[in-house]
Amino acid sequence: MRIETERLVLDLPGLADFEDFAEMWGDPQTTRHVGGPCHRNDIWLRLLRLAGLWPLLGYGYWAVHEKSSGRFVGNLGFADFHRELEPPHPCAPEAGWVFARWAHGRGYAREALTAAFAWFDASAAAGPCHCLIDPENAPSLRLAAAFGFSDPRAVIFKDATTLLLTRQSPARR
Repeated sequence: MRIETERLVLDLPGLADFEDFAEMWGDPQTTRHVGGPCHRNDIWLRLLRLAGLWPLLGYGYWAVHEKSSGRFVGNLGFADFHRELEPPHPCAPEAGWVFARWAHGRGYAREALTAAFAWFDASAAAGPCHCLIDPENAPSLRLAAAFGFSDPRAVIFKDATTLLLTRQSPARR
């Protein structure tokens, strides 16, 4: 499922993305709000998991690249990770996004999410979705609000407090 925007290409993650994933997911600054840096083995498993979402669920994550240079920008999309939250929350799919540090502040996240939500809202998966955001991640909280996420509720995930936000489908807003 390839999507092109003015400056970006969103495409299914593949083997060619591994080194870029490893660089981004290994960067302590980039990952400070999403569990911290990962080891290469964990990054490999993350790439496999993201690639496996599409055939199983009909939706998933994209690898995002700059259209002009081909440079890896980050990844974003939708998943059902069966997260164990306290209190439990059954809503799926879950939206998520992580962008390489060099790409921060360039409007890439907003551009990519605009395209991803346009696709999602027209897909068979359309409906409510949620996202989990570290309460200290102000840029992601602002971005989530811009895309209609609201009603932040504190939940426990992996022994840490995080915020669960919900987005209603545009037809229900």
